[in-house]
Amino acid sequence: MRIKWNGISEWRSALFLSTMAIVLLQSCKEEIYPGPLSPEASMATFHLDENFEVSLFASEPLVMDPVEMIFDEKGNIYVVEMPDYPFQPEGEEGAGRIKQLFDRDKDGIIDDAVIFADSVKDATSLQVWKEGLLVTAAPYIYYMKDTDGDHKADVREVLFEGFFKNNQEAQITNLRFNIDNWIYASNHGQAGSVHSGRQPQADALDTRGSDFRFRLDQNKFENATGTAQFGQTFNDWGHRFISHNTTHIRQTVIPWRYIHRHKYLPGTQGALNISNHDLLMFQLSKAPYWRVERSRRRQQQYDAQNLNRIEHVDSHFTGSSGGTHYGADLFPPEYQGNIFTGEVMGNLIHRDVIRMPLDQPTYIASRAEKERDREFLASTDEWFRPDNFTVGPDGALYVIDMYRQHIETPLSIPEDLKEDMDFMRGEDMGRIYRIVPKGKSPAVIPDDLSMNHNTSLYLEWLGHPNQWYRLNGQRLLLEQQDQSVVPEVKSKFLQDRNPVTRLHALYVLDGMNALTEDLVNIALTDPAPGVREHALILAEKFPGCLPNMIVCTKDSSARVVLQAALSLGSGSRTQQIVPVLADILQTRYHDKWIRMAVLSSYLGSSAALVSELLLDTGFLEELNAEKEQLLYELGYIIGSRNDEMELIQLLSVVESIPDAARNSVLGGLATGVVKSENELTSEVRSRLQTYFEKGDATLKEALKEII
Repeated sequence: MRIKWNGISEWRSALFLSTMAIVLLQSCKEEIYPGPLSPEASMATFHLDENFEVSLFASEPLVMDPVEMIFDEKGNIYVVEMPDYPFQPEGEEGAGRIKQLFDRDKDGIIDDAVIFADSVKDATSLQVWKEGLLVTAAPYIYYMKDTDGDHKADVREVLFEGFFKNNQEAQITNLRFNIDNWIYASNHGQAGSVHSGRQPQADALDTRGSDFRFRLDQNKFENATGTAQFGQTFNDWGHRFISHNTTHIRQTVIPWRYIHRHKYLPGTQGALNISNHDLLMFQLSKAPYWRVERSRRRQQQYDAQNLNRIEHVDSHFTGSSGGTHYGADLFPPEYQGNIFTGEVMGNLIHRDVIRMPLDQPTYIASRAEKERDREFLASTDEWFRPDNFTVGPDGALYVIDMYRQHIETPLSIPEDLKEDMDFMRGEDMGRIYRIVPKGKSPAVIPDDLSMNHNTSLYLEWLGHPNQWYRLNGQRLLLEQQDQSVVPEVKSKFLQDRNPVTRLHALYVLDGMNALTEDLVNIALTDPAPGVREHALILAEKFPGCLPNMIVCTKDSSARVVLQAALSLGSGSRTQQIVPVLADILQTRYHDKWIRMAVLSSYLGSSAALVSELLLDTGFLEELNAEKEQLLYELGYIIGSRNDEMELIQLLSVVESIPDAARNSVLGGLATGVVKSENELTSEVRSRLQTYFEKGDATLKEALKEII
């Protein structure tokens, strides 16, 4: 089916007249909500950073209800439309569409669209793969492809099945290819039993509490740290940032595969809210009537219950969506590396400047100095719903605007207030805007960026200043598996001055099974912390890299030390690692993330490590809250594991340490035993009885439940 409008202005005029007629016929109770604006009128309400300008890239009727837009390596543009939102249709099919967009006259504005795939229920995101598209549409992830050149998908393969499907705001979405060769998806931590369509014999994956990642080139799929709602992005170093309604930016600090390699950690939350400016935003639009009224009612309830709680009506993040890293070079330097997040309830776009101090393994997300009292873009148009973004090959920031009168799920609104609301109003509308620095003409995307799969070009892309080129060049080399390019890729890794290019080359070699121990050892000594960090991950499968991995435990970058702790605890490492892990804790015990990294491995949470850490080291000479917490966590894990020989070894160690330190270890041990519902052996109980008799009241209270 082809949609083409030569007379778009006439269509808009007709739409305006029909809309006005409907408004006049509506009962007065519906006038509490404003009507729509034309794209031009809506743009006139934008208060945008003075260094930039915004233009219309696409709008209704060519684009309606958009939630994602991507460019493939040929310059093709695809958009996902979600007209069913916020209601789910019955059965297997819905009204969802994937369209291919065209700029026929090359004026930088979309003037034609073809439906690539229709009747796709709950389609929300796309990722290019092997001349086709990966599509999330709960409970599925599809692979779709046009094989005959008519711009319509004639292949629709189910790659994965079994994701949560009962709430459109919490489904599988946000497909993103990362520098580590994995494709990630947001899952909001929803429970699912996920099967692979290509590996029907593989065990189902329980996705409860996690996001999702997979590699089609290696037929792997697994849990990922989360949980993202709608929005995930990666910076140049492959660090992942996720969006959630009220928490607009979190960093996934420790991957799932590490913090779940044993089940005894006292906490497994691997993501962190990195914003230093909390919930406050600078909204210009009015809060809708339903929200004002709902907030009034909730506040009455809080006040009646004497709760110290405020129900904010506006100007606080509640609809954060689509966080996107700006990794191109078109924007001025101070905007490069920033993360842009939409706020669909606040009708604005927020910008975060992110930085990671050398002495900590986590980022800090801050407002830019010039945005202490304003947003990067804020609109007074209450229909403006910036739900997602794309950074194109031209370096522009594309804003995906669903453009709806109401964006909130009906599940969150009282029944009587819903009587005045038409949740489908705007289902025939949608806009995509392009933001560029002032004075930059809109770029025209070439018809075929990839020049017919020229591998030499893809190698050049690895060094491009725009992340879009680098990631697509890496992906295409991974897909093609042309071993003849391996020498050139090695040369890029060894000789390129740009550390980001070296990192892409390293992962291309890994994806082509051309990585060697020698190359990884070189990467472990790279001048850039980001390269050393990833080299540690890759070194996990090369035993000969151990000496250089140990050197990384003394790195100037806390992020590298964190990864060293994680990687040294992986696989079948021997007891020689225990002193190294203990040494990390000696100097980095104050950092909860590095503590977790060490404790996440068996050797890093063993009685042998306790002995190495506490005896004859001076660690306990100055006991503080962080050290007490570490001792508690060690006791908790060992108690939860309930290995008799290990418990006896632990109890022997704590005989000779100060009372306060002993109390922390044994308090954690008791809690771990109780929570894991373990039954201690008589020998262990007998030894604990000694400590019970001479312990303080707090310790006695903890121990009495287990002896």
